[in-house]
Amino acid sequence: MKKHPHILSVLLFTLIFFASCKSTKRIASGEANLELSAKQLIKENAKQSPEFKTLQAKLKISYASDGDEQTHSVIFRLKKDEVIWINSAFSVVRAMITPEKVSFYNKLDNTFFDGDYKYLSDLLGTELDFEKVQNLLLGETLFNLDDADYSVSVNDDLYVLQPKNQQQLFEIFYILSPQHFKVKSQQISQPSNSRHLQIDYLTYQEVNKQAFPENIKIIAVEANKEMIARLEFKSVSLNEDLNFPFSIPSGFDEIKLK
Repeated sequence: MKKHPHILSVLLFTLIFFASCKSTKRIASGEANLELSAKQLIKENAKQSPEFKTLQAKLKISYASDGDEQTHSVIFRLKKDEVIWINSAFSVVRAMITPEKVSFYNKLDNTFFDGDYKYLSDLLGTELDFEKVQNLLLGETLFNLDDADYSVSVNDDLYVLQPKNQQQLFEIFYILSPQHFKVKSQQISQPSNSRHLQIDYLTYQEVNKQAFPENIKIIAVEANKEMIARLEFKSVSLNEDLNFPFSIPSGFDEIKLK
């Protein structure tokens, strides 16, 4: 059975971000405040969490792995806390992610996947669920900052947050802007498995007076393998009535994970 994993990986990476619309402008740097405690910084970061019901955007994805480079443009839709949906041109590849499962199909090779989050977790090298994927898309920390005690330091005029007690299996670092208190980078390392995930939020944009990621760079490393994805979100609209159609065509072959 033939597969096109790179195309699927690229389009599933659509689980990740958005950009400009008519009322959109890039978030400019303001006055830096480098004197906050960890608790104050976490509080300021929480204030920046966007509030909306639905989001739609055009997403341009550039992807490189093992010498293969591709660029794709897709439609991205999100119903907060419920559904993430993507669709490529002519519906060649369509995906839908819910809190319960990950589903997609690919008309290029007549295959489909309908299962748990192992596919995405393997792709990024860290355990994922719907909340973590959504947080990653919205420029939020993967893990809830209220679930642990954090220490704060300043490096290159940026805040660095890390748990006071790092877990044995992996280490977490969050880098936050002292201007708008959004995440600039989040990094998860698993030294025992030679895994490293780094998500850099290169620019933010303002949509309806709220901050959303605009350009993101994602680097996933496992042993000597590296995957890099760049995401650019355009034409963002909020709180429209959206549909999330999805059904697996008959006669397609199911992708089975090992």
